[in-house]
Amino acid sequence: MNKQFFVAVLALPLALSSAFAQDAQGPTVKISGFGTGALTWTNTDQAEFGRPNQAAGARKSPRTGVDSNLGLQADIGVNSWLSFTAQGLVRRDAEDDFGAELAWAFAKARINDQFSVRVGRIGLPAFMISDYRNVGYANNFLRPPGEMYSQVPFNSLDGIDATYQHSFGDTSVTGQLAYGATEAKIAGGVTGKGKHMAALNIVAEHGPFTARFGRVDADISITGSATLATLLGGLRAAGSGYRLPQLNAMADQIDPADKKASFTSLGLGMDWNDVVVQTEFAKRKTDSYVNDTTSWYVMGGYRIGKVLPYFIQGKVTIDGFPANAVPAACPAGYPAACGPTLAALRAGANRLPYSGIGQGEQSTTSIGVRWDFYPSLAFKAQVDRIKPASGSGLLLNAAPGFNRDVTVGAVAIDFVF
Repeated sequence: MNKQFFVAVLALPLALSSAFAQDAQGPTVKISGFGTGALTWTNTDQAEFGRPNQAAGARKSPRTGVDSNLGLQADIGVNSWLSFTAQGLVRRDAEDDFGAELAWAFAKARINDQFSVRVGRIGLPAFMISDYRNVGYANNFLRPPGEMYSQVPFNSLDGIDATYQHSFGDTSVTGQLAYGATEAKIAGGVTGKGKHMAALNIVAEHGPFTARFGRVDADISITGSATLATLLGGLRAAGSGYRLPQLNAMADQIDPADKKASFTSLGLGMDWNDVVVQTEFAKRKTDSYVNDTTSWYVMGGYRIGKVLPYFIQGKVTIDGFPANAVPAACPAGYPAACGPTLAALRAGANRLPYSGIGQGEQSTTSIGVRWDFYPSLAFKAQVDRIKPASGSGLLLNAAPGFNRDVTVGAVAIDFVF
């Protein structure tokens, strides 16, 4: 987004704070922030490790940008029922640059003690830690498991949501409904867009235990990919020119223009007697070339004073994808150019942006430690062993044919203020 606009939005609460300082009964302004400074590296130069929606990642040489970010949030309380919130975030993005984005910008109306409504840009409640996935200090692990958090490229929603909270004895239940539209930059100049997006988020908390159910439905489109446009045009031209209707049908099936998509997830958490457990399970389904997937992770740790060693196991598997209907060979008697054309189309279908047909399966085993060595500061170290199951899994910019296990190391300092 335009960086001047980003700075202006975040500067507005500071100006208001000065203006309201003369009136003790006026609105209140609170400025807070968070960030992570990290170094990330791998044991190979044949592929790169990055977070979701990053264009490039780390190789053998340590890199600061993969796990580092900086956020600033302003909260303005106008009166007992109306408030405004804006949150800006700087991190490495799909253009391989430290881009500034307006993560949140909403007005909140508190109808009563149980019911509230927000309008504007809000966090998309697709995951258990959606609202604080970028706040490293708020999470025990160094980064959210990629097998789960790569499955939805959208972080925010421009629209409206309503939240209702009620206690049943010692159990607190929060229900959230959201509706709107969104878009996100994806590596390679690709943009993902979601329209008619509806989200349901239900969270139950009982003492040290948390349970969550979530569902997101949308019409999605993926635009800006010259590779995809060339492939679709080639499939339709070859289908009509060589009288192979299955190629036209394949193009219609994989064309990601206003296709139905859904993401259904479950989460459980526990922080009891120094034992920490967190797990999520999700199903992604789309009517485009983007793979249908099952993803999950389990994290467990034991707190010893200010130190928390932990273990994570995560996995993403492909449940289904459009069949590559391009024939391996042309029927007898077809022109000589038919063979190379079909070979190029078949290979192109397997190299689609955003994972590609049948690509993206992997599992990761991680061990790490968190040390809260000072108030509002935490040191973390984590080692991941990534095992691609098909192609190069979720690794970035891999060499042709790369399919090997990769070890990733990272150290980080998380802070809030």
